[in-house]
Order: sequence, then structure tokens, then C-alpha cells
Amino acid sequence: MKKLLAVSVIAALAAVASLCSSSVFAAPAASASASAAASAPKTAQQNKMVTCNKDAEGKKGDERKAFMKECLSNKPAAASAPVTQQDKMKSCNKDAEGMKGDDRKAFMKTCLSAKK
Repeated sequence: MKKLLAVSVIAALAAVASLCSSSVFAAPAASASASAAASAPKTAQQNKMVTCNKDAEGKKGDERKAFMKECLSNKPAAASAPVTQQDKMKSCNKDAEGMKGDDRKAFMKTCLSAKK
């Protein structure tokens, strides 16, 4: 009797396992992850790829390959890089030459807190 019970429990577990691994249960998870990936914001590289592809319309073969390589490897302008605290210190120290005491302290405070 115990063997019959054990065999029936194993058979029931096998049936449940096969149902869980079927495509009926797997499809919603796959479509949910695909829709999450589609709705995620594009990275800078992805945006650059879209722009370069639009600009490369009409080009074929080696010409397109060379254009895409050049377009995708272009770096953004250095002027758009944020000013670091160290750069601010250098600039403010240079501007504060000749100042002393409270005047220098007040100037440095406003200079360093200014957004450049």
C-alpha cells in the first residue's frame, strides 16, 4: 500500500512539473520581460546608434561601415563636461590673487559656490 501511495505521489509531482514547464506558463513571463525591455529608456549609445543609422541612409558596403565606425566613435564635445571642484579651486585661486583676509575668504566662498 505504501509503494502504491509513493508511486502515485511521484506521478502527481511529475504531472505538475510538466505543466509548470509548458509554454502556457512560460509565455507571460517572456512577454513581460520583453515589454519591460522595450519600455526602458534608451542609453546614450543606443541613441547614438539610432542617429548614426539615420545619417547613414543611402550608404552601402564599405562606405557605410566606415561611416558608422566614425560616427559611433565620435566623443561628445568636451565643453559639455561638468566643471569639477578642483577646476573651480584653480580658477578661483587665480582670480583671488592679491586678495587677503576676509576679502579673499568672501570672494572664494562666492566663487566656489557659483555654478559654472
